[in-house]
Amino acid sequence: MSLFRNLIQLSTSKSKPLLQNPNFLFTSLSHFTTDTPTRYAGLEPTKGDEKPRVVVLGSGWAGCRLMKGIDTDLYDVVCVSPRNHMVFTPLLASTCVGTLEFRSVAEPIGRIQPAISKAPGSYFFLANCTSLDAEKQMVHCETVTDGLDTVDPWRFKISYDKLVIALGAEASTFGIRGVKEHAIFLREVRHAQEIRRKLLLNLMLSDMPGLSEEEKSRLLHCVVVGGGPTGVEFSGELSDFILKDVRQTYAHVKDYIHVTLIEANEILSSFDDSLRRYATKQLTKSGVHLVRGIVKDVKPQQLILTDGTEVPYGLLVWSTGVGPSSFVKSLELSKSPGGRIGIDEWLRVPSVPDVFAIGDCSGFLESTGKPVLPALAQVAERQGKYLANLLNKIGKDGGGRRNSGGEVELGDPFVYRHLGSMATIGRYKALVDLRQSKEAKGLALKGFASWFIWRSAYLTRVISWRNRFYVAINWATTFVFGRDISRI
Repeated sequence: MSLFRNLIQLSTSKSKPLLQNPNFLFTSLSHFTTDTPTRYAGLEPTKGDEKPRVVVLGSGWAGCRLMKGIDTDLYDVVCVSPRNHMVFTPLLASTCVGTLEFRSVAEPIGRIQPAISKAPGSYFFLANCTSLDAEKQMVHCETVTDGLDTVDPWRFKISYDKLVIALGAEASTFGIRGVKEHAIFLREVRHAQEIRRKLLLNLMLSDMPGLSEEEKSRLLHCVVVGGGPTGVEFSGELSDFILKDVRQTYAHVKDYIHVTLIEANEILSSFDDSLRRYATKQLTKSGVHLVRGIVKDVKPQQLILTDGTEVPYGLLVWSTGVGPSSFVKSLELSKSPGGRIGIDEWLRVPSVPDVFAIGDCSGFLESTGKPVLPALAQVAERQGKYLANLLNKIGKDGGGRRNSGGEVELGDPFVYRHLGSMATIGRYKALVDLRQSKEAKGLALKGFASWFIWRSAYLTRVISWRNRFYVAINWATTFVFGRDISRI
């Protein structure tokens, strides 16, 4: 960034023979144009001798599966996201306690779709989309900056032939005061890093001389709010960490550390009844205290339930589900029940041309007669795969350019079939629920065999062989030597 700033300064200095054009940085790139010198740039509409451009907003499960499957002989691909990697979220909880390294669950975008790093018309931009101009078929973006010692955020615009909105969702706080300020969510690698650093810091601080028993208990009280798969899996990983590693390494405080899981209703509500009972029993055996209650207020060192109970904590992890982001809410597009972007059976946004929406940010419109699908990785991945095939078909039939796909036969609409649910609960035990819905009958497995299935299934689902190797080696190292407890 300092080089970028120096180049801008050079354009107005005595070095004008080198940079006579104030837009030098952008005119040197064939696809870029500028409106205001050195302040606002963009990718202009594609020309007849160029490939149509697909712009993908987001780098989650849906967007990355789309980019992996799209035919780059037919399209140029431009991805706009505030992170340059995809997170393999099912294994994210394992990184918080050192079972896995952080890089094991992060897959760079350039490896998922190599054309973004190599093809002249394809790009990745580390930025946020700030607005959508559907009439001009253009998105406005602003770069992501890191800290105060950087240049001001750079604004630019991108014209698209096809736009895919795959922005995911954000954690739901239900408007509860203090959640965003004091709780940590578990959706990104940086969240897992923050949890790990906070947990290990509290362990070390609790061993300091002069600390009261009350303060020591508070520091080592880990509270998880939300009894869905994420909250249960993190609680299981944390209890394993306490039983197998903390009791050996932090023997002075081993009797103070404990985990509380707070849920308003039943934990793992989408799972079979017998699996829920088994999970409750195993978590209790592992030392996890299950509390049924609703959080009313969150303060810096304690949270308050609706019945007035005060729960002190040293670490608070919030995993109560997701909802539409503020940007998705601001878009003037038709919405599905729940506030997601409304889509039809082919994942198109009917109210605007050449715009598609997939993943957690989208939901079927009521007019389709289909229910809004759950915010699951397998839903997003399946939608990304379907849309990649659909766009490839449109491109081959000559409908890849803007406003040219109206006459193309789209084929079969998207149909989702639930493959089942899995969750690990610690102590080499897991749950596997293969029912297609809550009301349907199907196979329900639990125990060590389910744990083995859980690990095998996710190892094969990790995107690259590189990361599969990392995960396998991490699991083997943890099994032999225990978890890494370094605070880095």
